[in-house]
Amino acid sequence: MARKSRLSFNPETFLARPGPGKTLVKCPKKYTIFAQGDKASAVYYVLAGKVKLTVLSDQGKEAVVAILEPGHFFGEQCLTGQIVRTTTATALEDARILRVAQETMVRILREEPDFSGFFLKYILSHSLRVEEDLVDQLFNSSEKRLARVLLLLANFGKKGKPQPTLPHVNQDMLADMIGTTRPRVNFFMNKFRKLGFVDYNGILRVNSSLLNIVLHD
Repeated sequence: MARKSRLSFNPETFLARPGPGKTLVKCPKKYTIFAQGDKASAVYYVLAGKVKLTVLSDQGKEAVVAILEPGHFFGEQCLTGQIVRTTTATALEDARILRVAQETMVRILREEPDFSGFFLKYILSHSLRVEEDLVDQLFNSSEKRLARVLLLLANFGKKGKPQPTLPHVNQDMLADMIGTTRPRVNFFMNKFRKLGFVDYNGILRVNSSLLNIVLHD
């Protein structure tokens, strides 16, 4: 008897809809998806909207770790044995998030090589981004770090169409992301605006000419 061919597995289709072990979560703006200290028992995938990851120090100071867009995973640390969340995930705008139970994620990674490759590619890309962020923090000035963060948030240099309008980004958030003070960010933002690198009329808009700051020695 001829052996039936195995149906191909599409990772993006798997992540696009709810099912066994998968729950679609509709998150309004400012909704807390999970909080620092919560039990870590699932991996999340951004389908629409943006999510902010923050960490709170013992002294009560909050820092922005990342801004996540559609196509990003978060909470994947539970796959490495993390028991509690070390960050807080908050919807920056109305968002749709797929919650994949830890057991389901582990099973799919074991059984579906196409999904394993898809997820590994994301993890490696994320690791590279973390390394770039560390180098940026250690060796670049606050002005260059701010320019780089704005360009990354606007999707310049990434696959897909740039999104230069940043309606949910404020100076306090930018200061937390680059490790400086709000007055310092305000100083650089005014400079960028005078040079035509950014526009601000209630909503921040980033122009590609801001690359001049990052590329200039």
